[in-house]
Amino acid sequence: MEKAIFIVNPISGGKDKKKIIRAIGQRLDRSRFEASVVLTEYAGHGREIARDCDADVVVAVGGDGTVSEVAQGVAGTGKALGIIPCGSGDGLALHLGISRKYRKAIRQLSTAEKAVMDYGSINGKPFFCTTGVGMDAQVAWEFARAGSRGLKTYVVKTLSVWWHFKPGHYTLTVDGVAHTLDATFITVANVNQWGNNAVIAPEASVTDGLFDITILRPFRIWDIPGIALRLFTRRFTRSRRVDTLRGKEVLIHQEHTAPAHFDGDPVQMGTDITIELHPAAVHVLVPEGRKNRI
Repeated sequence: MEKAIFIVNPISGGKDKKKIIRAIGQRLDRSRFEASVVLTEYAGHGREIARDCDADVVVAVGGDGTVSEVAQGVAGTGKALGIIPCGSGDGLALHLGISRKYRKAIRQLSTAEKAVMDYGSINGKPFFCTTGVGMDAQVAWEFARAGSRGLKTYVVKTLSVWWHFKPGHYTLTVDGVAHTLDATFITVANVNQWGNNAVIAPEASVTDGLFDITILRPFRIWDIPGIALRLFTRRFTRSRRVDTLRGKEVLIHQEHTAPAHFDGDPVQMGTDITIELHPAAVHVLVPEGRKNRI
């Protein structure tokens, strides 16, 4: 029997966590897991609990921020990360094939398989989904300041930012090869999406030891419907406005200090950014049958 601890963010996603906690007690396979539940009390608390606990499995119950905290705590420890997603994006969970319906996610945990995944860091800050600079980072900055969450708010902020946004000039170096370019954004992806099934890097894998880098070059207003459609139909990288690269180490030089994002959280960065891959560093529970498709 494995010892599992469920780390619950009581405020993420606006969902009733009491129902989820009850469902854990009712639906989790008790022949496999000896389970306990703890609520986070402040930012960073999930990371501390995950790092210091003696559990075999540490399950994040919350959104991307909670998942990121818990993943940071288990990275390199041999403990396995589990996820019951209930946030506004849930990028890692969706990439792994974990249901956003919490009852099904609990059932998936009961029969889950263990895999080992990569993660990245941007100027030393760990991320597990995506990171990047440009318009998507500015959107993340505005989204974090919004009074509400969810896809609708994200779309509204994206359109608002785009209206005034000017593409940046970058030197992008991937595994020692430099590219000078103008870009609306540069996304470095460990998983295939930003969240909400907005698939920015359809071929990305968390087990291949490589980042997928997606570059959206400057575009015109009439390109927006086609770009948006491709984003939600897994065809984004087929756009003539998009370039792709793959690599393990990514250096970005931008002309001015500007925001970046990691796992959707905005952060102000200087002109030089280093993004590094940490291969096979996090044990993770994935739904049965998904181990070779992540």
